[in-house]
Amino acid sequence: MNNRNWLEYLVKEIHTCVVATVDDDGLPVTAAIDMMDCDENSLYFLTAKGKGFFDRLKKQGYIALTGIKGESTMTSVAVSVRGKVREIGYDLIPKLFDKNPYMKEIYPTEESRKALTAFQIYEGRGEWFDLSKKPIERASFTFGEAERKEEGYFITDACIGCETCGSVCPQSCIDFSNIPAVIGQDHCLRCGNCAEVCPVGAVERR
Repeated sequence: MNNRNWLEYLVKEIHTCVVATVDDDGLPVTAAIDMMDCDENSLYFLTAKGKGFFDRLKKQGYIALTGIKGESTMTSVAVSVRGKVREIGYDLIPKLFDKNPYMKEIYPTEESRKALTAFQIYEGRGEWFDLSKKPIERASFTFGEAERKEEGYFITDACIGCETCGSVCPQSCIDFSNIPAVIGQDHCLRCGNCAEVCPVGAVERR
């Protein structure tokens, strides 16, 4: 899938996300926020200017969020995003209300909607995590001008092919057909078992 697919899934299939910001004491604060629209490189949401959430967004310009869809843990799909956020004002509010008509029940009049302002997550990194698949499925993505970085556990040329790491991999996602062995990043839980047991320290975390 491409960037828009990940972001559209977050908006249309999950919609309500738990978002995190940081208060003036450096402590995390969470809130439930609806992701209301997206394009190829952005997510859009709104909030009221009188809320502490608004103040934290303006001060920090950064946000992290996770949304989950599923009837149980083993049927769930999660999308997480972290990135830069900026206020884009009231002009987008009518469009967001048209796409999310339930908001008209919360803010029923034009005057009441004047309290609102829209925000754009315009640059960031994200991750798709699907527990409904066997083995699990994960993917990383970036949008805006965010730089793509390798994350996870990787086996280096120091590997001796002993397959000790394979015995403790919960998803059996290490390929030993060549040396050094290769961890299948699309299925890795990133639990770190492989790095713990490797007798020659050939597994590194990036």
